[in-house]
Amino acid sequence: MKISAFFPAYNEAQNVGGLAVKTSKVLSGLCDEYEVIVVNDGSKDNTIEVVEAVMKSDPSVKLINHEKNKGYGGAVRTGLSAAKYEWVFFTDGDGQFDVAEIPLLVELSKSCDLAVGYRIKRADPFIRKVNAFMWGTLVKLLLGFRVKDVDCAFKLIKKEVIERAALESEGALISTELLAKAARMGYIIKETGVNHYPRRAGTQTGANPRVILRAFVELFKFYGKMRSWGK
Repeated sequence: MKISAFFPAYNEAQNVGGLAVKTSKVLSGLCDEYEVIVVNDGSKDNTIEVVEAVMKSDPSVKLINHEKNKGYGGAVRTGLSAAKYEWVFFTDGDGQFDVAEIPLLVELSKSCDLAVGYRIKRADPFIRKVNAFMWGTLVKLLLGFRVKDVDCAFKLIKKEVIERAALESEGALISTELLAKAARMGYIIKETGVNHYPRRAGTQTGANPRVILRAFVELFKFYGKMRSWGK
């Protein structure tokens, strides 16, 4: 198995270095060939310098830099597009998931096209849990696919699925778009529980009202497209 792993990072200097090192170590025990890509999404801290320091000692680690912030979906699309191997893993750059659990997805991928995690116990503030429940319920009602945790940032996907999906989302809708299109195209999606940990450093941006509003605008535009997509 050959895996491209990536994670978007916005002001994650305190998290991204250790995550890149650990991801490389985990993949070295799973794959003959792999890469670890950090997508710096216009960070204003020293995220770039931290990644460049890791790159000096590990040639499997690579950096893609957005001069300006493109948003979560834009950063994920960059990582998905840049990945060169047949399977693509991604997680968030905040370190709330344990990349040591990647083997769970690898085992699951033997019988599916998308191996996706769901958070066994979400380690986020109560209001984020409520928002996530309401969002997930709405998405499933509108788009008709069923997964336990739509936005869980712990996924292993066949590159073929990504290429055919032709993702367009710039914001938080990106995982919804990926799963909805994959399901519509008949790809097999399987799930496994993964652990989720409190953020140890940095600041969350997902609960920003502007981010939430953008997600809803994208969702209803996407819903309109999906009603005729693939016909």
